[in-house]
Amino acid sequence: MNLFLAVLRRDLLLAWRSRADLLVALSFFVIVASLFPFGVGAETNQLRAIGPGVVWVAALLATLLALPRMFSQDFESGVLEQLLLSPEPRVLWLSAKIAAHWLATGLPLVIVAPLLALMYGLEPGAIGVLCAALLLGTPILSLIGAIGAALTLGLRGAGSLLALLVLPLMVPVLVFGAGSVDAWSAGMSINAHLLLLGGGLLGALALSPLACAAALGIASD
Repeated sequence: MNLFLAVLRRDLLLAWRSRADLLVALSFFVIVASLFPFGVGAETNQLRAIGPGVVWVAALLATLLALPRMFSQDFESGVLEQLLLSPEPRVLWLSAKIAAHWLATGLPLVIVAPLLALMYGLEPGAIGVLCAALLLGTPILSLIGAIGAALTLGLRGAGSLLALLVLPLMVPVLVFGAGSVDAWSAGMSINAHLLLLGGGLLGALALSPLACAAALGIASD
């Protein structure tokens, strides 16, 4: 755990020092979600219907925008190579790096989401469901995105290739996340949606660091 905490602390400090990049992703999230009412009109029921999906799509795109930085700085500085050569378990420090990425990019999106939900006229209960779904779903986005970031590390046009690789895998998270709010609004149980997101999170936690370790091993050869 000492290694995990050390890598987590280091990556959070690096993220804080380059907080302008983090603000870009957060600003992108807010701007994308704010543009839709101008395009579809200000009809209240229509905004309530599309609000959860818009917030989720904006969160997905903002997460995608921040993914290339997960390993690129360490790759360019040589730190990643030293970590790969160290005897420490790769899964441990990779888990810390993914956790730091979510804390720096995913958690701020969850915090800002209620303000955007109010702009779409969502009820307090729907906002609570949306935040719960985002808390379960945004870590999955970071975990899936980490695999794509590792696979495209050092490649030309990595950003575009990363999007092509991970966006199809993120669609189920988007469907169940937005669907949980729709189910609540329709008076149906949200347990199935949240349980599927929770199961997806556990599966991603188990598999993503292993896949990242294998991908980074290939990239470093």
